Amino acid sequence: MIKRIAVLTVCFMLWGIGYSFAETLSNHSFEAGTEISHITYREPGVMKNKGTMKGIFASYSRYKNLTWKAEGRYSFGEVDYENSGTIEDIDDYIIEIRGLVKNPDCGLPLLKKHATKIIPYGGIGYRYLNDNSSNMISSTGAWGYERESNYIYTPIGIESITDLDNNWFLAMTLEYDYLWWGKQKSHLGDVPGYYDIENRQTKGRGGRGSIELQKRAKLIDVVLGCFIRYWNIEESETTTDPSGASWVEPKNNSTEYGVKFAFRF
Repeated sequence: MIKRIAVLTVCFMLWGIGYSFAETLSNHSFEAGTEISHITYREPGVMKNKGTMKGIFASYSRYKNLTWKAEGRYSFGEVDYENSGTIEDIDDYIIEIRGLVKNPDCGLPLLKKHATKIIPYGGIGYRYLNDNSSNMISSTGAWGYERESNYIYTPIGIESITDLDNNWFLAMTLEYDYLWWGKQKSHLGDVPGYYDIENRQTKGRGGRGSIELQKRAKLIDVVLGCFIRYWNIEESETTTDPSGASWVEPKNNSTEYGVKFAFRF
């Protein structure tokens, strides 16, 4: 059910306000596309997950004084777990929804020959990751379990777009993500003799960047790009289970990089 909700969320997401850096501004635009990426999740000295993700994404933008944009993505795939033992083909999926705001009048014009402009932006984002190895056993006999990660964060970044002539444009973004709130739910109850655990995460940061080549047309623009996304989360607060045992979510980091293809109209 949650996967269906995720797909609907991406397809019918929150509306926002946006604009284009083309020769004239449009009142609104819609973008939809697909992406493929490689993701690596590490708990240094503890474990590592890595695998390939495939996804869809969409955004709706509308321009009116300020620029507001709503965007979302849903990606899924399989990762391999590595520790003292291994588990292969673990189902993973990610849901992410973001709302961004920017003021085009605050932009800094650069490289006038190529009509480049750099504009700052900010907003709010929510990221959910599900890693489900329940009912799976590692090569050394350890039981797997389902893990859920929730982040609420503020993205702060800059974007630029350069007119390359003949309706070709080069767009770039660079972003810092500040974690406000995180919750890690570990379904240890999947393992006989253990209890489900929730850990609060209050310290962390991330970042992302992208480069896009855009071909503008009267009806539909074509976008081809590459991206990288990164998170570094500090050790969580301590939780005690009903048996009196204490648990923490270790310090961890994840890196995801890939390519995307989209239509904008």
